[in-house]
Amino acid sequence: MEKALHVGLMVPINNTTMARELPAWLPAGSTCATQRIPRGKGLLTQDSLPAYMAQALKLAEAFNDPAVDVVAYGCTAAGFISGPAGDAALGDNLAGITGKRVVTTARSMVLALQEMGATKIALVTPYLDAVNTQLKAFLADGGISVMRFNSFYVQNTDELGRIEAQQVAKLARETMADDCEAMFIGCSQLPTYEILDDLQREFGRPALSSIQVTARQAQRAAAAAAAAATASA
Repeated sequence: MEKALHVGLMVPINNTTMARELPAWLPAGSTCATQRIPRGKGLLTQDSLPAYMAQALKLAEAFNDPAVDVVAYGCTAAGFISGPAGDAALGDNLAGITGKRVVTTARSMVLALQEMGATKIALVTPYLDAVNTQLKAFLADGGISVMRFNSFYVQNTDELGRIEAQQVAKLARETMADDCEAMFIGCSQLPTYEILDDLQREFGRPALSSIQVTARQAQRAAAAAAAAATASA
């Protein structure tokens, strides 16, 4: 039986989904301690990102705690806006502050698709064009092309929070096509736990989401930390 994890989760203050769904993707009994990063109702931009990141780094100090197995940074849009190098630097900074292995949702997405060899995907997001463009560039840096795309194009966090799982499933079905090797649903606010298995069966190809892949990488990071601790004991 896999060991239950206690995850230090960082999400935007408006995110009502990830703290609920992440433990469902982890071994039974897993829990989250959640730090919610303050932000306004507008969506993140290049201009608002530095202040948002500074608050995230300050809040991360709470996870310098022996009870926390791994830290998960679940703000997908911030990772895309930062780009691969910026996202990696943030992960390093969080690790330095917390003393823990850190996984970011943006990087977890690329790793999951690379591991299954999916280089041509269908992508569904809630974002406006500016973030969607940066998301596609983040994927392209990892050798992944977006063949089919759809978005909810939400204008603010209130609209984002009203999107339900079946709406996500509907948009995914409208987007998936035969030239795509996998479906990815990007954004840790979008609810996907109850729909991914059905979508995967329907498509006959992998269907992944931000929260799901973060859980996968968090398990691996926690296992690596435990192995390293055992080896050095």
